[in-house]
Amino acid sequence: MAIIELVGLAKAYRVYQKQEGLLASVRGLFHRQYRTVEAVRGIDLQVEQGEFVAFLGPNGAGKTTTLKLLSGVITPSGGTARVMGHVPWKRENAYRRRFALVMGQKNQLWWDLPAQESFRLHQQIYLIDPARFERTRDELVELLGVANLLKQPVRELSLGERMKMELIAALLHSPEVLFLDEPTIGLDVIAQHNIQAFLRHYQQLRRITILLTSHYMKDVAALCKRVVIIAQGRIIYDGSLSGIIDRFSHHKVITLLFPGDDRMPSDLARYGEVVEEFAPKVKLRVPRKNVPDVLAGILARHAIEDVSVEDPPLEEVIAEMFSLAGEAQTGDGEVDRVAERVT
Repeated sequence: MAIIELVGLAKAYRVYQKQEGLLASVRGLFHRQYRTVEAVRGIDLQVEQGEFVAFLGPNGAGKTTTLKLLSGVITPSGGTARVMGHVPWKRENAYRRRFALVMGQKNQLWWDLPAQESFRLHQQIYLIDPARFERTRDELVELLGVANLLKQPVRELSLGERMKMELIAALLHSPEVLFLDEPTIGLDVIAQHNIQAFLRHYQQLRRITILLTSHYMKDVAALCKRVVIIAQGRIIYDGSLSGIIDRFSHHKVITLLFPGDDRMPSDLARYGEVVEEFAPKVKLRVPRKNVPDVLAGILARHAIEDVSVEDPPLEEVIAEMFSLAGEAQTGDGEVDRVAERVT
């Protein structure tokens, strides 16, 4: 049964176009010019209970707008959405107690107070039973290893420590659905790994439904089996993580290791694009369909100590998709053709 269901969900903004210059500014007081920005353009999506779904897209694709719609922060221009049977923008208290939203660039904790004081405030807001509150808080604090930081003002915490506190605050009322918007943005590698490990463990432990947006593909690879990609306000892919490479990558990377005492061949460019060359190792980018013939040709003409054939990095494939989506015009059907252009 779908716990999140979107049908034709759309959101458009009317944006004032301010003209340059004093005279134009005065004229704008009486005759304003506006344009319509379609942030979300008719999304259809279903998420089952207990899924951990990555919601990806380039900047301005509509990811954060969609999360704001699902959390009831803004109202749509069209379409419908139901989360756990609730219409988010009705802002019912019963719904608010069942979900949480964490935005990596927004703070929900009081800056000058210790995190434990903000946790107590959340207890009162969500009417959490004191015994349940202490039990949940202590569990989360232990999982994230921040017991020694609870009495420290939030402004004195590192970015990674603050994000851990933000997650605790969001999970104190044991939500059934969690919306995560760039939770690891700006964090170092160790902090990212710690947040990933916690989210993976907590999701498996509680079987909550999580919708994650992130520009870090390591977050996606570590946490999500299903990926939804949005561009220009429309969904252009919905499927498995491995399926992205199978569907959208049209080449493979061949790594060749030549004998160290031989000169490097000078004709490798004839087989494919040389993307990296550190003698005696070379990496070639080769169209998928040409890989068997390329390998046969190289092995027939050159001595090779080792060879490997790999898919390109996930970041590279996603970046290529985003680039094509960014170049696409907003005319009807253009974004829908991006997938075909990539392949």
